[in-house]
Parts: sequence; structure tokens; C-alpha cells
Amino acid sequence: MFELGWYSAKLFFKGKLIREPLHFVQQTSIGIGVGLLSLIALAQADIPLCIPITVSSLITGILMPFLLKDFKMK
Repeated sequence: MFELGWYSAKLFFKGKLIREPLHFVQQTSIGIGVGLLSLIALAQADIPLCIPITVSSLITGILMPFLLKDFKMK
């Protein structure tokens, strides 16, 4: 299992794992941006910080499969 992860990481950093790396970076950036904006917006409320972190993580986790549904590997 560790070898599979290590091999995938090596291919990723060599640029041989993802078919369209710019599309992957763009979609990932959109997901991170939405998560960050939701975290900042929720952190302005007078609630414990653990709640905005949990909600923004949930939003980002729900959003990422939809953003990366067309993700293709080599």
C-alpha cells in the first residue's frame, strides 16, 4: 500500500499522473476558494471556531467530487 502511494506521488511530481494538470489545478483552486470563503464568512459570527471549520470542511468535501468528476489520469 505504501509503495502504491509512493509510486503515485512520484508520478504526480514528475507530471505523468494527471492527463490535464491545469484543469485539475483550476478545479482544486475553485474548491479551496469556496471552502476558504465559507470559513471566513462563518468565522465572523459569534460562534466557537470549531463550527465554522467543520461546516467549511463539509462544504468543501461535498463540492470536490462534483468539481473533479471529469478528472482523468494517464
